[in-house]
Amino acid sequence: QVQLVESGGGLVQAGGSLRLSCAASGRTFRRNAMGWFRQAPGKEREFVAAISWTDGNTYYADSMNGRFTISRDSAQNTVFLQMNSLKPEDTAVYYCAAALRYPSAGYSVHRSYDYWGQGTQVTVSS
Repeated sequence: QVQLVESGGGLVQAGGSLRLSCAASGRTFRRNAMGWFRQAPGKEREFVAAISWTDGNTYYADSMNGRFTISRDSAQNTVFLQMNSLKPEDTAVYYCAAALRYPSAGYSVHRSYDYWGQGTQVTVSS
């Protein structure tokens, strides 16, 4: 069983920063990519960022406008999401996901991912 556990969420004022972490545990598995998605109340889950586990290439939703940075620590089986210049509209539950195979449908597509974490709440106050 593979588990993805997110942490680092919380309440922050607009303009502030947070760093989310996602640790993978359980049986050893070869992942091709990991990603971050978010879901705000009443909205669909949307893609935030992804990183290829094989070559480290990163991918971002255009709407992040360079404010977010995804990174990884392969030795620790952990992926991070550094979020700067946070806005109230960034308020959402943030989910970590892992893809076992190359995301041929695209890094931003939900069905590309096989495992999901339980989510961590990020709230940005104005």
